[in-house]
Amino acid sequence: MRNHEPAFPPGVDPFSPQDPPSTRRVAIHPSILAADFAHLAREIRDVEPHVDGLHLDVMDGVFVPNISFGPVVVEAVRHVTTLPLHCHLMIVDPVRYLRAFRDAGADLIIVHLEAIDEPARALLAVRECGARVGVTLNPGTPLERVEPVLGLVDELLIMSVDPGFGGQRFQPSSLERVRAASALREGRGRFLIAVDGGIGPDNAAAVVAAGADILVAGTAVFRAKDRKRAIEALRGGAFLGET
Repeated sequence: MRNHEPAFPPGVDPFSPQDPPSTRRVAIHPSILAADFAHLAREIRDVEPHVDGLHLDVMDGVFVPNISFGPVVVEAVRHVTTLPLHCHLMIVDPVRYLRAFRDAGADLIIVHLEAIDEPARALLAVRECGARVGVTLNPGTPLERVEPVLGLVDELLIMSVDPGFGGQRFQPSSLERVRAASALREGRGRFLIAVDGGIGPDNAAAVVAAGADILVAGTAVFRAKDRKRAIEALRGGAFLGET
């Protein structure tokens, strides 16, 4: 397994969106949903030296219409990389499966606000199982609903498409949600803002300017012929004031 570059260099505070463009660095987390699962280990090793983490979309065919994979695949990914694994649970009753995904190797577990009856209790359960805590909500769910639990999370994931399928177009209205999330962060704890859905070099700069710290990109990375160049294009477009 190869060593990977830290998501944020020493001396750079990832929680400071006001940092100047020359010092601020966005993290790139490819979604393996767009990878070739017949050669998944090779796919991961191909992008590993150039990214900061991996995003694993877990779908059950109930909470969302698609079905992807479960803890067995997460464990397989864990065996081939030291990259941080962010597991996005698009499933009903996610608390029931927290321990299974943590034991499989998830470093951060993201649950949907719409899938949990008692958000604070569910997020505390993520912490108690030893994982870092993420929360997300569908594009149609008012952002205000997540405000009461923001002090409990390490990452707020803004969905810029409707969850369930990869390869969708970025919804421009998501930029305002990212700006609103960045505003909510002020005085409410230190959490990162990730954006997932339709991310590419054409919108990376705008998303980061709105306040994002992590870009989740599947198709833009794994469907590219030259993954390194595709990641560099994302990274370059994400620097404020650069193209």
